[in-house]
Amino acid sequence: MTCASCVGSVERALGRTPGVTEASVNLATERATVRVRPGTEAGALVDAVEATGYHVRTEERDLGIRGMTCAACATRVERALRQIPGVLDATVNLATERAHVVLIAGAVSTPTLAEAVAEAGYEALRLDEADDPADAERAAREAERLRLRRRVLIAAALTAPLFLLEMVPMLVPPLHHWLAATVPIQALRAVAFVLATAVQFGPGRPFYRHGLAAVRHGSPDMNTLVALGTSAAYGYSVVATFLPSLLPAGTAHVYFEAGAAVITLVLLGKYFEALAKGRTSEAVRRLLDLQAKTARVLRDGHEVEVPIEAVALDDRVRVRPGERIPVDGVVETGASFVDESMVTGEPVPVEKGEGDEVVGGTVNGTGSFVFRASRVGADTVLAQIVRLVGEAQASRPPIQALADRVVAVFVPVVLVVAALTFGLWLGFGPEPALPFALAAAVAVLIIACPCAMGLATPTSVMVGTGKAAELGVLFRKGEALQTLREVSVVAFDKTGTLTMGRPTLTDLTVMTGFDRDAVLGLVASVEAASEHPIARAIVESAGSEGLPTHTVDGFEAVPGRGAVGVVAGRSVAVGSGRFLRERGVDPAPLLAEAERLAAEGKTPLFAALDGRLAAVLAVSDPVKEEAAAVVGSLHARGIRVAMITGDNRTTAAAVARRLGIDDVLAEVLPGEKAEAVRRLQHAGGSRPVRVAFVGDGINDAPALATADVGIAIGTGTDVAVEAADVVLMAGHLGGIPRALAVSRATLRNVKQNLFWAFAYNAALIPVAAGALYPAFGLLLSPVLAAAAMGLSSVFVLTNALRLRRFEPETAAAGPLA
Repeated sequence: MTCASCVGSVERALGRTPGVTEASVNLATERATVRVRPGTEAGALVDAVEATGYHVRTEERDLGIRGMTCAACATRVERALRQIPGVLDATVNLATERAHVVLIAGAVSTPTLAEAVAEAGYEALRLDEADDPADAERAAREAERLRLRRRVLIAAALTAPLFLLEMVPMLVPPLHHWLAATVPIQALRAVAFVLATAVQFGPGRPFYRHGLAAVRHGSPDMNTLVALGTSAAYGYSVVATFLPSLLPAGTAHVYFEAGAAVITLVLLGKYFEALAKGRTSEAVRRLLDLQAKTARVLRDGHEVEVPIEAVALDDRVRVRPGERIPVDGVVETGASFVDESMVTGEPVPVEKGEGDEVVGGTVNGTGSFVFRASRVGADTVLAQIVRLVGEAQASRPPIQALADRVVAVFVPVVLVVAALTFGLWLGFGPEPALPFALAAAVAVLIIACPCAMGLATPTSVMVGTGKAAELGVLFRKGEALQTLREVSVVAFDKTGTLTMGRPTLTDLTVMTGFDRDAVLGLVASVEAASEHPIARAIVESAGSEGLPTHTVDGFEAVPGRGAVGVVAGRSVAVGSGRFLRERGVDPAPLLAEAERLAAEGKTPLFAALDGRLAAVLAVSDPVKEEAAAVVGSLHARGIRVAMITGDNRTTAAAVARRLGIDDVLAEVLPGEKAEAVRRLQHAGGSRPVRVAFVGDGINDAPALATADVGIAIGTGTDVAVEAADVVLMAGHLGGIPRALAVSRATLRNVKQNLFWAFAYNAALIPVAAGALYPAFGLLLSPVLAAAAMGLSSVFVLTNALRLRRFEPETAAAGPLA
């Protein structure tokens, strides 16, 4: 595929295939994403694409099969393999016990093939697979680049003598006169014919093949334009050379060099495009390169180095200093600092010890540890990142629909314009009119190639989503890139999103005559017998301060009020003011302090020792350190901030005041969060409001799906992550301004590309048609038209690649941008 018209042709062909419900083709990634009904054969999709004149890349794999005993076994394995979506053909040889599988490149993994064989009752013994899908795709791109390079070199080698024969004598009159006197003009034209024919039907042959296929399917494209334009110049020159009597007197001029030069320059532009498109996919390639190739697995008391694919769930894996962690897991022994920047975008290494999770692909520091594998293969975080980035790059934001609609009618309109140009020049142009008409029409056909339009959006989306992944932000859908740019309200879940998600002892005020540590230790001893989250917060706080807890006697808990017990011979009571009054203790001396703490959204508790008021404690879910700065950053961008929480209004209002949040929706039940998002969306009356929702829990999933953009905290639940459009891998709210900055930069880049592509065609088609000739005597040469067309595509790709150097710290407002 070479332009947006090619994309449209393939999409329509796939869309007409029985069983296909949706087809989307991406020019930059050169991939088609197709949704089909069960039972739809992959071969039918391949046939549909091939019929349009394009090629589906396939690959072949060999598996050794164990357990077959007869021809029926071989047939059963063949049938099992052929039923896998993406497999085009499978043949099994009983004598050699081998299965040969032909499949769409990258569509089916080797474990999937082996699993199908196993389900059929046999075992996949070995397999002959040279490369993984990423390597195969890279090799295919490199092969295409080399083919283009070869075509360019051949075309240039044949075109150069043409230019020397035609252009140099015109620039050097003495040479022109010498050639005219020495070499018959018919001989020169014959040489030019041979060279031009070699270019036209050698390096230029693919333009005919694809262009004619596109016409047959009613979707003329860039190849059609090039084939028509160069054929017109070539055909006219052939007639002028061998049948000049058919042309009006004085019009038998030849344009062999023009047609050959157009093909050479268009191919050169395609070659530069191939180079640039290879660089746009580097984000995913770099992520794949982060994966370790081997792992040191502890088996039967020995350390064995195995390929990464051989690591199984619950394997114990040793990681040495400086090594990449092979798969995801949980540390069992040892400790170290791990560089997780490839996942989170955060540069500071994270301390890992017993019980901590580690992520495959991250880099170990100077320590060593052993961990148990919890996720392997396609389930690892790195594999999911690669998959999500690939899906985002293959999808299209709504702005692409504009380009698609224009391109759908663009090429037919260009053909009409070229015909009108030819007719007007022929009827009203200066004599000899025919050469002028031909040159103008060919220039219109060449300069109007919609390559730049087709590349404008997907290349920016590819580079933008790749850059976001490097910053710890995963766009699961390309559409979210555009929608996030248009968001005017960001709504946060409170617990676990704006706050740490776990209660913590924040305040402890003791009465005169009591020791703080002694009070905390005694209260923690009583609370250690309770399962209440507030009790656990107090116990954890005492433990973190190194305070010992003691056995409690006579423990009694009153639900919703408090608990009592005897610790080291002392009577301890902890709970609400009412609970203490019922036990004859007056909390009045600390009531003012308790009310102040409650106003801050904290939960106050009173403690009494031996019947005397001893202290007031406060427990709360602490706000994340970066929350206030992130809210300020959103305000700096003109975005309102809302909070949706099931907490009581007092606590919610206290958090909102502390962070500067604009709107608070409190006491919202879990099932009502989605409706709360809808209320925010309709708060603008007849004008809908774009809302992004940020959450991390299972109960946030409906709200994440309802919002215009759902943003999940990557450290949250899998359900929340799957429901979201954007995932913050680090669990750090600073990723939100980063995501906004990348979104705005990418959309700005897309608009620049589309403007250039449309403005280029709008401005230069009239010039090519000869609009400047009456006033200035200027007529655009088809050769210059070809150069300009190639330059426009290279400009669009180069502009998109600028996003690779984008740094949100310097490009977006706000302290955490």
